Amino acid sequence: MRFLPVFLDLKAGPVVLIGAGELLRAKLRVLTAAGASIRVHAIDGNQDLGLSSDDAARIEIVTGDPLSADLAGVIAIVCAGAADVGVAMSARAKSLGLPVNVMDDLEHSSFIFPAIVDRGDVVIAVGTGGTSPVVARRVREKIEALLPARIGELAEFIGGFRKSINERIAEFPLRRRFWERVIDGPIGAAVLAGRKGEADTALKQISDPSAFARADKPEGSVALVGAGPGDPDLLTIKALRALQDADIVFHDELVSPEILDRIRRDTTRVPVGRRVGKPGIGQDAINKRMIEAAQAGQRVVRLKGGDPFVFGRGGEEVEALRAAGVAYSIIPGITAGLGGAADFEVPLTYRHEATRITFLTAHKARDAETVDWSTLTDTKMTVVVYMGMTAAPAIRAGLFAAGRSPETPVGVFARVTRPDAQGAIGTLRDLPELVRRTNGGPAILIIGDVVRHAGSLRRQTPKQIISDLLDAAE
Repeated sequence: MRFLPVFLDLKAGPVVLIGAGELLRAKLRVLTAAGASIRVHAIDGNQDLGLSSDDAARIEIVTGDPLSADLAGVIAIVCAGAADVGVAMSARAKSLGLPVNVMDDLEHSSFIFPAIVDRGDVVIAVGTGGTSPVVARRVREKIEALLPARIGELAEFIGGFRKSINERIAEFPLRRRFWERVIDGPIGAAVLAGRKGEADTALKQISDPSAFARADKPEGSVALVGAGPGDPDLLTIKALRALQDADIVFHDELVSPEILDRIRRDTTRVPVGRRVGKPGIGQDAINKRMIEAAQAGQRVVRLKGGDPFVFGRGGEEVEALRAAGVAYSIIPGITAGLGGAADFEVPLTYRHEATRITFLTAHKARDAETVDWSTLTDTKMTVVVYMGMTAAPAIRAGLFAAGRSPETPVGVFARVTRPDAQGAIGTLRDLPELVRRTNGGPAILIIGDVVRHAGSLRRQTPKQIISDLLDAAE
């Protein structure tokens, strides 16, 4: 490690910035964002720096030769686009013992700018010793994706209580355990979820901080997490954090292996889902096991394909958790209907053509028979059917009986967003055959004129799609 990461107190004095052009302005934006007081030497004479009125109050534009400028009280010197002036300024800075950075010039720099993740009171610096700023930026992007948006608020929240709690807990190890329990428990979760008032009340209600810190039994919780339709890159950042934090994950059968790979390696994984026609452990048993795990102090994730509240029985699980007094959170996911529509470029709504959407589910033929199909005959309505492969003949029969045209465009889209995704497009008349052509599910059915706008069927051209529609209509 050549460069030691340090944090410079920008309130200690001004930073001198020397340079020209966009390179100067880029460094100026970094320094102003950090709250620095800055003296700017624009050696190209262009003093139009595009500053806001708030920033301009902290920036002094200086004329004259920077090599002879007064550097009393200066805490650092930065050169960006300064050419030979930067090299000469580096020598002067080093002779005075001042930190200096000459952009893209390690030889003449005593410090470098890292890639920065800024979350208020939480700041992370990523460096590569100046060898590859692009690598540093990529690492920063990964950290940005994993870091809670309100982590800085959590640090600020703890800072507000730190002095009073430290005065009440003398032993340092016990004090550390107290804050670990706060951060990892419901109080920390409330702050990260934007419920700071709730967290403030909960922490103030801890009458004996030492006893709280000594408590053997940690506080458990359950997160109902939507895994999306299959592509791991469609996981939300919040869902990914929950998977990394979990002690145990109860997951559906349809959650893809690529998403399961995002779970922390030492986390217990429990499959609890089932496919149509195959036995499962039942919803009551799932609820019971989640509650027992949370009451034992574990961080539980209930991982569901798609979204927990779209045919995912998430509402039933919330009711069970409420009744048991278990802390829970809900992390939505991209539901298969939206994922499939995007994957195959089917707009679920279309100006003047499709102004309403109905989502329904039909596991079996008897499920289809309970649907009031007469409410789904409006040609300006797009109908999205989940789990409808087995019931496809009954769905077709119900829509026919209600008066929907046999020529209504239909798409069957299987394993959406996954590498083996497959689609088949035709008309309502041929729905069962379209299901057979997709070679297995899970699949969604999209029924309505919007299917005509499908842009891709993976290995099938738009010309072939139109041909299929014309053939089906004959």
